[in-house]
Amino acid sequence: MNLQETLSHQVKKAVNELFGATLESVELQSTRKEFVGDVTVVIFPMLRVVKGNPVQIGEQIGQYLLENIDVVKSFNVVKGFLNIEIEDAHYLKIFETIKDNESYGFAAPQPKDKAIMVEYSSPNTNKPLHLGHIRNNLLGYSVSEILKASGKKVYKTQIINDRGIHICKSMLAWKRFGNGETPESSGLKGDKLVGNYYVKFDQEYKKEIQELVAQGKSEENAKKQAPIIIEAQEMLQKWEAGDVETVALWEKMNAWVYKGFDQTYKNLGVDFDKLYYESQTYLLGKEFVVEGLKSGVFFKKEDGSVWCDLTEDGLDEKIVLRSDGTAVYMTQDIGTAIQRVKDFPDVGGMVYTVGNEQEYHFQVLFLIIKKLGFEWAKNLFHLSYGMVDLPSGKMKSREGTVVDADDLIVEMAKTAEEISEELGKLEGYSDAEKQELYKSIGLGALKYFILKVDPRKRILFDPKESIDFQGNTGPFIQYTYARIQSILRKSDLNAVIDIQDIALHGKEKELIKQLLLFPEVIQNAADNHSPALVANYTYDLVKEFNSFYQNVSILGAENDNEKAFRVALSNKVAVTIKNAFGLLGIDVPERM
Repeated sequence: MNLQETLSHQVKKAVNELFGATLESVELQSTRKEFVGDVTVVIFPMLRVVKGNPVQIGEQIGQYLLENIDVVKSFNVVKGFLNIEIEDAHYLKIFETIKDNESYGFAAPQPKDKAIMVEYSSPNTNKPLHLGHIRNNLLGYSVSEILKASGKKVYKTQIINDRGIHICKSMLAWKRFGNGETPESSGLKGDKLVGNYYVKFDQEYKKEIQELVAQGKSEENAKKQAPIIIEAQEMLQKWEAGDVETVALWEKMNAWVYKGFDQTYKNLGVDFDKLYYESQTYLLGKEFVVEGLKSGVFFKKEDGSVWCDLTEDGLDEKIVLRSDGTAVYMTQDIGTAIQRVKDFPDVGGMVYTVGNEQEYHFQVLFLIIKKLGFEWAKNLFHLSYGMVDLPSGKMKSREGTVVDADDLIVEMAKTAEEISEELGKLEGYSDAEKQELYKSIGLGALKYFILKVDPRKRILFDPKESIDFQGNTGPFIQYTYARIQSILRKSDLNAVIDIQDIALHGKEKELIKQLLLFPEVIQNAADNHSPALVANYTYDLVKEFNSFYQNVSILGAENDNEKAFRVALSNKVAVTIKNAFGLLGIDVPERM
């Protein structure tokens, strides 16, 4: 049993022996810094089964723990809180077991456990990735890594929205106005080139609407009758009919986009195990609608459309097949989920990283799959996240006012360069080393700023605020890691330590206690699908280290044994920072 389990067990025994009562659970928390102690037993919940004064109850339980647990050094009671101080030897003993474990905190996968598939990114092929996609990618990638660290097998995937009217808009605009322009002839990334034609379509569409309105048409009719939108709709029909010329243009322009996406993903540091394409999945799901009709999950209306009645579940009726027999998004999402489990039979759950405007869609999707009788439906999760705004306001793709992901990555590196040069921290670096460091700091700042916030919250992203070498930022944590590496370069990391001969300084004890939280933080972050828990834990660890660094001499310790211990403790902090930041997809520079 670990310390928490031992304390819980002994508190339950104490309550039983002292008061003749049975406790179902014991509430433990870290002792607040203004009080003496390491672990606090909360007495108030016990008052449901133990009648009396909470202070007196706490005193009696504290005395019992002091007499029955070797590592309990002392206790004190403040109102309804029993604060327990643990012997230094306990923390030293645990530190000795973890100090050389490079993967400390990570759980090994269990062979019988089902895998989890995490979907993220899932862009449209009519435009480049933008700031909203960045939050999506960073969340999906980080949650995948955290789930792996918690002991799960994970498959990373995306479904690329490569068909539909929006794709045809870019295709038609290129056909009309492109004059054969290619990524090679223009020097543009393929996704940017195609995105430019999506914007061009919108500009021409608006012109035609204005012309029709000037001729006396209502705006509503003008939007339907504009020649360019009619031609785009005809192009979609040709694509669905397999028209050779249309399909060839679609394949060519999508290939440009994929090449561009790959470059952005590489720059952002995210990857995938399996790609799905909507052009290959949009017909999936119909067979399950037929099955669902037979089993009573779905019903048919007079016009021939098929629906699922979810009113008893607090929702409404949802269409799954139009009267003309064509599928809706819900149909293909049902089919795609089932197809994924066919492709990966060891998958027992899925995480969908999609913005919070789709919450209702996923409520319905998960409920329908459950009603269809799939056991894994109970392990479906919508990783819902808020939008990202900039100080300048919202983004609109079709108007060309989005914040391009590639441009933002470049801007972050430039901002890191400006701030680093102002601070004058880079003496003795070659130009290549500087550029690599600027990119690392810039990306680290971007990723940390986004991931430290609870996914459900909306973010106002300020690039300059994110690149600060003080406070709860990526660069501050990276700088602390680099500072520790500087200490390690001046010391002997392999020196032998006599743990029995160490008298713990209060700052050393606090640092070890913070390190011991890491495995629990990973599990909580996995359970809650929240990289913010890992990010903010890392910041707390760094704050604790900096307090230790300012109050305790590491290389100037009184004797070699003390020095070796403090160096080993600093190294363990550095390894934990690196591992935690790895779960967020953030690099840590060796020098800054």
